[in-house]
This record gives sequence, C-alpha cells and structure tokens, in this order.
Amino acid sequence: VCLLMICPSPALFPDNTNDGHAKQGLLGDCWFLCACTILLKYQHLMNKVVPPAQPQWGERGYRGSFLFRLWQHGCWTEVTVDDRLPCLSGKLCFSRCQSPTAFWVALLEKAYAKLQGSYERLWAGQVSEALVDLTGGLAERWSLGDCGTEEDQGRGSSDSDWVRRRRLDLDLLHAVREGCSVSCSVHSAPGGASELGQFHALSVMEWVDVRTVERGGVRLIRIRNPWGRRCWEGAWRESGEGWNSLDPACTLNLLGRAQEAEFWVDETEFLLQFDDVTVGYPINEEGHLQSIYSGKLLTHSHQTSDRWVKGHSAGGCRNNSSFGSNPQFWLRVFERGEVLVSLLQHRRYSRNTGHHYTQSPEEGSSTTQHQHYQAIALHMWKVEKKCLNLSGTLNSPPCASTHCHAYEREVVLHTHLDPGCHLLVPSTFLQGGEGSFLLRVFSSSPTSLSAVKTPGPSLPLVTEGEWETNYLRGAWVTGSSAGGSRNFLSHWQNPRFPVTMGDNIAGSTGVNVRVTLHQNCPDTDLQAIGFHLYKTPEGQEQAESTVPREEEPVASCIPHCYTQAVSLACCLPPGAYVIVPSTYQPDSPGQFTLTVARKIHR
Repeated sequence: VCLLMICPSPALFPDNTNDGHAKQGLLGDCWFLCACTILLKYQHLMNKVVPPAQPQWGERGYRGSFLFRLWQHGCWTEVTVDDRLPCLSGKLCFSRCQSPTAFWVALLEKAYAKLQGSYERLWAGQVSEALVDLTGGLAERWSLGDCGTEEDQGRGSSDSDWVRRRRLDLDLLHAVREGCSVSCSVHSAPGGASELGQFHALSVMEWVDVRTVERGGVRLIRIRNPWGRRCWEGAWRESGEGWNSLDPACTLNLLGRAQEAEFWVDETEFLLQFDDVTVGYPINEEGHLQSIYSGKLLTHSHQTSDRWVKGHSAGGCRNNSSFGSNPQFWLRVFERGEVLVSLLQHRRYSRNTGHHYTQSPEEGSSTTQHQHYQAIALHMWKVEKKCLNLSGTLNSPPCASTHCHAYEREVVLHTHLDPGCHLLVPSTFLQGGEGSFLLRVFSSSPTSLSAVKTPGPSLPLVTEGEWETNYLRGAWVTGSSAGGSRNFLSHWQNPRFPVTMGDNIAGSTGVNVRVTLHQNCPDTDLQAIGFHLYKTPEGQEQAESTVPREEEPVASCIPHCYTQAVSLACCLPPGAYVIVPSTYQPDSPGQFTLTVARKIHR
C-alpha cells in the first residue's frame, strides 16, 4: 500500500529522536531492529545507511522511492525501494517507528529484506550479523552463562560443537561505553517476563552505578524491548521494591530516563535472566573501529576474499593431514600493536533451489546454526617468510587462534603482535566443506595482508629497465575450451597461447618475464584460475602450440585462486613456450585477458 493512503503527512524521521525507535510487527526480526538502534544513536552511521537530503513526500524531485546502503561481503551495496509497504486493515504489517508518521524503520526493513531475498528470510537471526551489515564493522557475541572449567576452556580446535564462551564484564567496556552497541538475548522465557517466550533480542540502552541509602552499590541496566512495550516484572519494574533502596531523587531521575518499552534491571538479575550479549565495535566519523578491549583506534585495515573448494583448498581442521591445503595469507606487522582478524563466511545456499536455507524461528538452536553456516576457525603462526617450512610450521602450536571451530557467520581473533611476518590459515572443521569467505584485518599499527602464492622458478622479476608487454584475450567455453586444471584429462582443451622468449640480455642468465591472468567478471562470479607454462619441443613451429600431454610445465601459477588476477614472475631460458590458462573446474565458462611482459633492455 502507498504510504499516503495510510498517513496523510509521512516523513522519514520524527522530530523527537525517541519517537524514531523501532517497534516490531508480525515479523520475527527483533535481532535486526536491535541493530537499528545504533543508527539512531549516531548520525554519521545513519547517514551511511540512509543517505541524507533525499527528496521526500511532497518535495520537488520525489519519485516514490528511497535509496539505502547496506554492507555485504566487504563492500557497501546500494538498495532502492519504493514507498509501498505491506499492510493489514490500513496498518503496517511489519516493523514501524514509535511515531505513526515516521517510516525510516519500515523502509530500511524493506531494503534489508530485498537484499536477503524476501521478508521471510528476516525471520530469526543474530544481532551481530545485522550490526555488521548496517555498519561495516565488527560485533562479538558473549555468553552470560556458565563459562565452564579451566580444563574446558583449554580445549583445542578438535571439538566443532564447543564455542569458546567469554564471561561479560561491563567494566571492560568502560572505555567504549559511549560508542559501542550492546544488546541482550534470551533463549527461553526468563522469570522476569514469561511473555517474552523463546529466542528474543533486546537493546541495552545504558548502565549506571548508583549508591543505595545503606551506602552500598548497585549497577542498573536500562533495556529496551523492540515490541514497543514494557514487559518486565522484576524488582526494578516501575513500582518494584528495588527502588526503595535508592534516594528518591535518584529513583525519580532513573525512572524518568525510561521511555516507552524500556525497563531497568540490576546486574545480578541481568546475568541470571539473560543468556548472551552482543557487543558492536564503535566506529568514528572517519570510519575507524575502536577496540572494545583497549579503547584504541584501529586506524589500519585490509580485506581479501577467497574460497574453500572441495578437493583443492577445503582441507578441514588441524586434525586432517590436508589442513595445509587451506587458503593461506601473509600478515605482515611493521610495528607492535593491537590486531583484530575477522573471518566471515558467506551464508550457504540450498542445493535444490539456489536460495538460502529456510530460517527457523529457533534462531539460537545449534541445528539452525549448522544449516546456515559451517564451523570455521582461524589460526596464526609467527614465521620467517623467506625460509618457511610449511609442514613444520603447521604442525607447531599457533601463536594465536580462535581456539575452536564455531558455527557462526563470523569469528574474530584478537591479539597483540610484534613486528614480523605471520601466516594466517582460515579453515572449516570438516574436510571438503565448500564456501566463500572474507578475511579482514584491523590494527592500531601499520600492517599488510596478501595471499600466499606458489613462487615461480629461478630469479624474481625486477622492475627496472625496458619492457615489452603483449595483451592476449581469450575465453573458456563450456564443452569446447573450458578444460579445467591438470587434475582433469580435459585440461588440454583449454586455450593455448604460444610465446617466444628472445635472446638473453647481456650479463643475465635468462629472460625476465611476468605473466598475469585476469578474468573479466564481477567479484560475485569469480572462478578459481591459474596457468602453466610449457616448453615447446625443439623444431616445432610456434603456430602449432602443441605440447606432449606427458610434458611437465616449466613454471606454474597455482594453486588456482578465486581472485580477479593471478600473476607469476620468473626467469626463463630463451626459446618457444606455450601458456595454458585454466579454471580449476572443467566447464566453467568465462572471459580472460593474458598479459605477458618481457624485459628487453636493462
């Protein structure tokens, strides 16, 4: 229904910020609405998601639609929606603002549903995921339950169902309390509010330490229910006995802060009645994260994408001998500092329909989590990059890790590192578990992040001197020229490009050459690519570009990587060669550009 039919004077935002808070409708997306609270609190975050100065109803230039920006897989994605919203009996079906004339919540919810595929896919989820999608930052989920024994917390990554639990200590958040986002969740009906039922998320608005009339101390926490009404029957409800222990002026002040749908609990009750909290990292106006552990600004950041591919780069956990085949990355630290490394996996899709797995209302159950995500972990080793013994390194204890494989969309490794090179290995718990992921690094000191690549033979390429560059275009065509990697008999169906390496430059041992394979497609459609260089047999015409199938390559750019371009620098003897670019899997169509640069003068 067009909004003008249910509201004669609609607006995106109300005049009073408190009237802009979300009120949940028929859709079970309390997790998303809790994350929206941070946008109301900080205008620079709101402006990122809802670009300002958009024409609204009745204004010149308004075309019946609004633009939103949402963070997905490492970049901000623009989503445009019209102003028609689902209604029943002239009222909005789903979420809305406390003010009946403000519609930013309903329209943002529609944009998020569009990005996910439907409103139905917003039914149940994790606050941490929505926080990341709305801010592009980081969020961590901490348990309020029993953290287990020291022996339990020392267990290694062999147990994929055990997630490291971190006891909440609000004192640790003191340095970032003004900038972070905190929400809490219940997995079963708490004693203070039986009507909440199972799996409900609420927003933590603030916490304060106050003195009692007996000169004791109590910490009180103000919580907002996205249902839009108060529902708590504990000692600190509006007429509860807890207020008798405070000075009347203090009681009046605190009760005056509680808006509609908000209530107070003390810390003891909070830890007893709620199951976990989600903490979102503060983000300043320059876009830098602030550490929730130290309060330091993390002014340096990097990110890269890759995939786990069955039979190639899905090596599983450290229990498997194939662990070393997982994607690997160099993290170089230039100065000692605080470092956060995030491993974020993309949501798994149904093999039958191509859509997301159906969301279950029981968002917190392990069964539902296992449907959507694989158990993932991240391990780090301090290494000497120039003399890396990969097998020996991976068999030694890591210097830092996420400890256990967790069925979460994102896991975060927090540490402090000295200058030097570090090897990062993201993995799934099960060998052969396929999926795409994003690796992000945030640090207080300068760092660099790059994928580990198989080095080329002989001498590295140097950039000085005069170079000759040739650009060659080609395509992998299903059924004819998409033969896949050397693991498949069809490999020789791939396009082949003859090249000639001329005479040596005086004083050199060969021809310096750099070969780059670039696939021409968006990041969402990347194939795993690589190439091999073969020496053409003596006496064969270059145009024939044929090589005996049993011939071993003289240089290779492998393993195949899910990236826009792969490159190999090497030094080759003069002669005729054939370059064979390929995707890892056969019958994977795509277009590519092959660049061959040869040094011709010093």
